[in-house]
Amino acid sequence: MKKILLAEDDFDFASVLKQYLELYEYEVTWAQNGEEALVIFQSETFDICVFDVMMPKMDGFTLAEKIIKINPEIPFIFLTARKLKEDKIIGLKLGADDYIAKPFEAEELVLRLNNILKRSQQKQTLFSKIDELPIGSYVFDTKRLSLKNSIKIQQLTEKEAALIHFFYIYKNQMIKREQILKAIWGNDDFFSGRSMDVYISKIRKYFKDDSRISIESVRNIGLEFKIEN
Repeated sequence: MKKILLAEDDFDFASVLKQYLELYEYEVTWAQNGEEALVIFQSETFDICVFDVMMPKMDGFTLAEKIIKINPEIPFIFLTARKLKEDKIIGLKLGADDYIAKPFEAEELVLRLNNILKRSQQKQTLFSKIDELPIGSYVFDTKRLSLKNSIKIQQLTEKEAALIHFFYIYKNQMIKREQILKAIWGNDDFFSGRSMDVYISKIRKYFKDDSRISIESVRNIGLEFKIEN
């Protein structure tokens, strides 16, 4: 049974959502504000988190920042009654796996939760079969989720590691954006596309010490992960 930490201050909405998720065999721990959720997270283990953005005592974004410091691999989804572009950008930068605007059907949340957890499991299975991959002057360690060269070791999140591995498989080839999105994010909607752009910017910085490595974009077509010999 997968464990969810739900942080939501709307009592009626959260009560119904908790009952619905439990019908699908999720074990739900419900906190009514951000501070309560943080205390719970520090004492229990969860598979995924679902946070409302606007909460008393501590908002969802601040809560996510603090939880990422405790466990950078935990997947999370933001819920919000606001549809501001700025909110989505903040969520993307934090590394959110999804962002759902209220009102929404509870079934939609279940589907998204299932997809995120399925992808997380697939990544774990994939990396368990690989050791180290040489990429230019770097070594990509898929066991420890790190990228290292003679200067430093960069610790990676699961999604960063999955994206680098995907690029490595298709190195020096044009890859369509839709292909990357479906393989790593599970869909090619607007939110996932913006999230991918954020991750690609991070990965470009990770490889900046080797001029032979580049990620080149072809507008409206795709990307190419180039490694020169």
